[in-house]
Amino acid sequence: MPGYTDSETPPGLRGDERTVKVLLCGHLGAGKTTFVTTLSQIAPVSTEEVMTRAGADIDRTALPDKTTTTVAMDFGRLRLTEDLLLYLFGAPGQERFFPILQDLAVGALGALVLADTRRLADTYPILQLVEDLNLTYAVAVNTFDGAPDPTDQRLREVMDLTDGTPLVRCDARDRSSSRDALIALVRHLLTLTPEPAR
Repeated sequence: MPGYTDSETPPGLRGDERTVKVLLCGHLGAGKTTFVTTLSQIAPVSTEEVMTRAGADIDRTALPDKTTTTVAMDFGRLRLTEDLLLYLFGAPGQERFFPILQDLAVGALGALVLADTRRLADTYPILQLVEDLNLTYAVAVNTFDGAPDPTDQRLREVMDLTDGTPLVRCDARDRSSSRDALIALVRHLLTLTPEPAR
């Protein structure tokens, strides 16, 4: 952690505590900012900006209530267990911001990809980029009101997910639901990286 030597413990952390960086990604309007805001136990850092008429042809969305967009990142912190602290980095979803997503992925242990069934095709470039970055990931379908509700099997088919990739549903507005989605990712990471023997 910047500003501290290996022998020092940053304020608020115990010596036996593990910190994990998790990337939260998804297409424009998938609910990433809401997810981070819902879960963060600190005041979240957000870089939301108003979407203007000048950017209408670039940030195309069929969502009439979508008036802001993330232009750099969202950041939040969540203590998942007594000894596990998660740093959540939400990446912007537009293709022109993919270089930012790539930068935010450095040092991340895994990624949670948020998807919206109303615009599943917009998820494909995000999934491809996450795979190109060799990030272990889980997919969380954000259950928007009135959105189509395909079966898990159908979702796996259209997103070309392997049987081993966790697929869960969550409501980014609900703390318990969002936390369960993160737990699914962490469990997946632990199965791939078992704790060393003591």
